[in-house]
Amino acid sequence: MLSIRPSGGVRGAQRLRASRGPGRPAHARRLRWVVGGLGALRMLAEGLWGESGSPRGVGAGVWGLRSDAAGGFAALADCSGRERGRRPWATQGPCAVRRRQLDADKYENDPELEKIRKERNYSWMDIITICKDKLPDYEEKIKMFYKEHLHLDDEIRYILDGSGYFDVRDKEDKWIRIFMEKGDMITLPAGIYHRFTLDEKNYVKAMRLFVGEPVWTAYNRPADHFEVRGQYVEFLVQTE
Repeated sequence: MLSIRPSGGVRGAQRLRASRGPGRPAHARRLRWVVGGLGALRMLAEGLWGESGSPRGVGAGVWGLRSDAAGGFAALADCSGRERGRRPWATQGPCAVRRRQLDADKYENDPELEKIRKERNYSWMDIITICKDKLPDYEEKIKMFYKEHLHLDDEIRYILDGSGYFDVRDKEDKWIRIFMEKGDMITLPAGIYHRFTLDEKNYVKAMRLFVGEPVWTAYNRPADHFEVRGQYVEFLVQTE
């Protein structure tokens, strides 16, 4: 089961129902957020995913995002470790990230995955394998993935095999490291600064999902002039 060792006290809960106006980013229109201070951010999807998977433990020194019984997600961070590169570490603070656990062994014919794709309009997909033997220009791609950047659309990844880390910035501009392993699906909202790295196993196989035709452009930091970045920052301010 998930072991939680808070590094900062909960300063109180705050509930926000995001505006549904057309000017709001997708992650703000679709979700209701419950913020638990510096120690945690709890994100409750309004029936978005249906039944959740069973919580699992995470690696030493890392708090991940795990499904709860209500079908929501907990974004947790631990500042006990600060090792960089392909080692576990994280800092504390909330961020807007969604996560789901599926059965990766049946991804080719999984009704739950098909349901998610239909509900979220994930009409495009492919599979990428990141390892020295499978990915052309492996070393350059690894360096590119690890540069801090943002996208103008949500980034959706479903881990079919292997493992790695997404690093995301919280509202205080500190890093949170999210451990990803087989069966984990994650959505990073448009406008969030992030990066990706493999762990010490040096291997991950992932499904990439997109709404419509894929746009792969990554905008390295600084990229604060984009509208989606402003919308994301505004959303974080409202969670205070």
